[in-house]
Amino acid sequence: MYGIVDCNSFYASCERAFRPELKGKPIVVLSNNDGCVIARSNETKVFDDIPMGAVAFQYKQKFKAYGIHVFSSNYSLYGDMSSRVMTIIEQYVDALEPYSIDEAFFRLHGKTEEEAMLIGKKIQKEILRQLGLPVSVGIAKSKALSKIANNIVKKFPEKTNHVYVIGTEEQRVKALQWTNISDVWGIGRRLSKQLEVMSIDKAYGYTLLSDELVRNRFSVVGLRLKHDLEGKPTIAAEKEGDKLTIMTTRSFPKALSDLKEIEERVATFANSCAEKLRKQKSECGGAYLFLRSNSYGKEYVKLSAMVHFGFETSSSITITKEVLLKLRDIFKEGYAYKKAGVVLISIKPANMHQTRLFADENPKHRLLMHTMDEMNEKLGKGKLKLANQDIKQTWKMRQEHLSPQYTTNINDIIKVNCR
Repeated sequence: MYGIVDCNSFYASCERAFRPELKGKPIVVLSNNDGCVIARSNETKVFDDIPMGAVAFQYKQKFKAYGIHVFSSNYSLYGDMSSRVMTIIEQYVDALEPYSIDEAFFRLHGKTEEEAMLIGKKIQKEILRQLGLPVSVGIAKSKALSKIANNIVKKFPEKTNHVYVIGTEEQRVKALQWTNISDVWGIGRRLSKQLEVMSIDKAYGYTLLSDELVRNRFSVVGLRLKHDLEGKPTIAAEKEGDKLTIMTTRSFPKALSDLKEIEERVATFANSCAEKLRKQKSECGGAYLFLRSNSYGKEYVKLSAMVHFGFETSSSITITKEVLLKLRDIFKEGYAYKKAGVVLISIKPANMHQTRLFADENPKHRLLMHTMDEMNEKLGKGKLKLANQDIKQTWKMRQEHLSPQYTTNINDIIKVNCR
């Protein structure tokens, strides 16, 4: 049996876990620098004029008029709560596959439908009891069917008691006949439109197509999905591998026009990328750099360029130096820039490094980076910086509605007075 645990309105639920008075109240969570809406509670979704992606400053009056509670993204809190959710699930299942920050597939070996239902209920109750987070649990004979079971739970939470198992053939057919083809996991917008042209608007109709037709029109991936919906587990667990691109992109708290200030930001982004690169024991051969102005301004400008190092490296010194040289080449005076980013490309495992006779990196860099990473691990991230980063100035995102880091900062732990 396969299952999926999906945290309901995860970001909003994390905020409510520590502020129970917000239960039943509308909540929105904003993106980096409080830019736009990236999460809405169910109570907010009833307001049709508050869409996902709504620009925060344009909707400030509506938030106030509707009594919507606004929060800045608290990724430290959300990440820690997600980790705790995964730890609880892992105690009751045979295999766990985290799918996103608020979702995880799991596998149960040799369990009956009744046993699977009991395990699903145990997971749901323990996450609610230990963390105060409501979750939906769907279980079936394949991953695609478990997603449909999960959708049924979300649609009928009270009727299913937050857990549903598609066990029998009758339940499978009924669930597929109920599910719109556009709501099937793995059916994208283009495929959905093609199927609608074929008068297939429900998931069950897709399973009635012949294997040959599906393979020819929708590839092997589409055929695997069909088999999964038929209850034949075909979509395997995804293997977590090294990232083929590593990026750091940020909006500035305010528009910058001074090259020196922008250089400091870009150097920090490049160093952050290099740290991620070393963490996965990889090297890169180049980078992509971009710089753009505010899209709401009168004159929009986007500058970008590729940077080739000439050899593979993971050194923060080399990467930031080359990226900054390219930044100076493409920089244009007279514009106020709002966002920049660095993307590392041509990434390979460090143990495949090919030494070049006349063009290679100073071997001392590797030892220096290792020491720097160890020191930052012990003293705290960002304690040791490169000289082209501003030691005195700590840049922070605009987070006017940031909640405390209840679970990761000792100073933010909730205090309880016992009398």
